[in-house]
Amino acid sequence: MHGMETIIPCVLMRGGTSRGPFFLGDWLPADPAERDRLLLAAMGSPHALQVDGLGGGNTLTSKVAIVSRSTRPGCDIDYLFAQVSVDRASVDTRPNCGNMLSGAAPFAIDEGLIAAADGETSVRVHNVNTGAIIEAVVQTPGRRLTYEGDVRIDGVPGAAAPVRLNFLDAWGAVTGRLFPTGLRQEVVDGIAVTLIDAAMPMVLMRAADFGLRGDESPAELDGNAALLARLERIRREAGARMGLGDVSDSVIPKPVLLAPGEDASQLSLRSRYFTPHACHRAHAATGAVGVAAAFLMPGTVAHDCGGPAPRAGYRSVRVAHPSGGMNIDVKLDERSGEVAAAGLVRTARKIMKGVLYLPQSAPQQAVQGVQAAPMAVAA
Repeated sequence: MHGMETIIPCVLMRGGTSRGPFFLGDWLPADPAERDRLLLAAMGSPHALQVDGLGGGNTLTSKVAIVSRSTRPGCDIDYLFAQVSVDRASVDTRPNCGNMLSGAAPFAIDEGLIAAADGETSVRVHNVNTGAIIEAVVQTPGRRLTYEGDVRIDGVPGAAAPVRLNFLDAWGAVTGRLFPTGLRQEVVDGIAVTLIDAAMPMVLMRAADFGLRGDESPAELDGNAALLARLERIRREAGARMGLGDVSDSVIPKPVLLAPGEDASQLSLRSRYFTPHACHRAHAATGAVGVAAAFLMPGTVAHDCGGPAPRAGYRSVRVAHPSGGMNIDVKLDERSGEVAAAGLVRTARKIMKGVLYLPQSAPQQAVQGVQAAPMAVAA
C-alpha cells in the first residue's frame, strides 16, 4: 500500500496474437473474488476503451496470465488464464488461451521459477483452467532466454524466437470426452454441428449452411446481427448438450464456421472463430488445434470441408483465418482414430516490466458470475 494506492509488480507481454499483463501467483491476492476485482481495475474494465487500465478495448488485448511453480507432479509451472471482459465486470477463468500460454514459459524463466537449459528449454505447463498439460519448448542459447528470432506468425508484425506448444492431453479436458455427446455430428437448430472438446470446447459448423463462403471479414460477420443471434442460440443449446450447463455467461463453447481451404496442394481449411460474440481477428491457438484435429477425423463437419482419409502419424494442417493462417501438426491414435497429440509454433515478447498502480477505490465493484474454474480431470 502506498497512500491510497495498491502497487504490484507486473510484466506486460505479447503471447501469440494476444497481449496482456503476466503476474506471478504470489503478486496477487489469494482470494479469487478479490483477485478478480483487482484484475478488473488493472485492465480498466468495465469500459469500452479500458482507458483507465492496461486493456486495449478488445478481447485479444484484455487477457491476463497468472504463473506459479506447479503443485502438480511432473509439471514445472501452473498457468492460470483469465479473460477479463472489456465492457462488463466479469472475469472468466474457464477457458485456456494458447496464445497467452506461449508467454508463460518465457515469463517463468525470466522470473527465476525455472532454470534455462543450454539451447532449448522444455517446460511442462499445467493449465489450471482445464487441467490439461502442455509442453512449451523455448529458445535458450547459452542458457539465456531469447525473444529474438526469425519466426513470423500471421497477425503479428516482425519476427521472433519460436515457442513450440505441444498439447499432450487436451482431449476432453473440460467435459471429460473428446466428443462430449458421443457423436461426431448432430443437428442443433437445423444446422449440422460437431461438438468437440479438443484443447477448447467448440461448436463446429459449415459456413455454407449459413449461406456464407467462410472467407468473410470479421467486420462483415460482426455486422450480421441475425447470424450472431442464431450462433448464440446454437451455442447455448450446444453448451447444455456438452454438459456445460447454462453458458449464457460463459465464453465456452466457441462457435466456429468452417469452409474448404483454398490451397489444394496442402491439407487446409478456412475457419472463422468466434470469441464467442464476435469473430476473432486471427484465430485462437487452442481453437486451431481442435479445428485441425477435427479436420482429420471422418464424420465431423470439419472433415466434410475436404478432410483426408485417416492415417497414423503426424500430419500438418493449415487453418486459414482472417489474418493469414496457422499450421498445426496433428497425430491420430492408430487404434481409436482419435487425436493423440497436436502442436504448433507461436512467438512471444516481453514488452515491459514495472509496477502497476491501482486506485484504492477500484476494487469495490462486484464481479459477475463466471470466476470459478472447475478443476476438470485431464483425460
